[in-house]
Amino acid sequence: MPPNGYAWWYVDGISDDGKRAVSVIGFIGSVFSPWYAWSGRRNPANHVCLNVATYGPGGRFTMTDRGTNALRQTPDSLVIGPSAMHWRDGVWVIDINEVSSPPLISRVQGQIRLTPSALTGVELALTPDGAHIWRPFGPTSTIEVDLDTPGWRWQGHGYFDANFGTRALEQDFERWTWGRYPLGGGSTCFYDATRLDGSTLAAAVYFDAQGHGEVIEPHPKARVARSLWGVARGTRADAGYRPKQVKAMLDAPFYARSAVRTCLDGEETVGAHEALDLKRFRNPVLKPMLAIRVPRRARWRFD
Repeated sequence: MPPNGYAWWYVDGISDDGKRAVSVIGFIGSVFSPWYAWSGRRNPANHVCLNVATYGPGGRFTMTDRGTNALRQTPDSLVIGPSAMHWRDGVWVIDINEVSSPPLISRVQGQIRLTPSALTGVELALTPDGAHIWRPFGPTSTIEVDLDTPGWRWQGHGYFDANFGTRALEQDFERWTWGRYPLGGGSTCFYDATRLDGSTLAAAVYFDAQGHGEVIEPHPKARVARSLWGVARGTRADAGYRPKQVKAMLDAPFYARSAVRTCLDGEETVGAHEALDLKRFRNPVLKPMLAIRVPRRARWRFD
């Protein structure tokens, strides 16, 4: 992977009752790590982490930046320190053994199992030169969460994708929003972005349960209320419908993740949504703030 490069593998899930949610991201070249930025992004493999965030009663956030000695990879697995993501008989299994960030410092342990209805062959370039790629592996999935915390054993609908890039996100983007919504036995994903050169991305893809992807005409843009930090948010919806956040998840000065209810082709649906403001992220004042939430453990080694 070149300097400034990155790769991440992302899983999210929302419980059937809508009361709990989870997101897990395995990073090589951790794009939101201040330590990677301060290093000049010379060596992505020296800044790896497994970010785990649980939303609901007893929710926690973990994002420890580790060095090259904490990384092991095979074609079917990603091991980062004491945690791992790997394929097992068609299931993407995530074994978690992390410590949450301040102020609620505690161990986060357990397993998450994500089962895609099918794997897709879809790949989308987010910039014309292909410097940033979105790869939705399992947009229609089920998820089983089993963590060593009371109340954190549940099932729901899930999602699995990856992003790869050869430049820092803030070199090419001003902002973006993304959303994935269960729909019609499959799922629909929207990716809207404004690039630094003023060009835009407006992608909409429907995936059926067999993993076939179909590029569709995006539904009309619809505003979602700003996050607590004032991050601008929007998604897609039928004309005249006002989408609404139904569950707050991650709220940061430059980033917001939430569960959003929208209506697509007459069907109401709740899915995961994110809004990323890279203009804010470029502000150097944010980096020391992030360092509190993203501790560095450069010397971690396998026993």
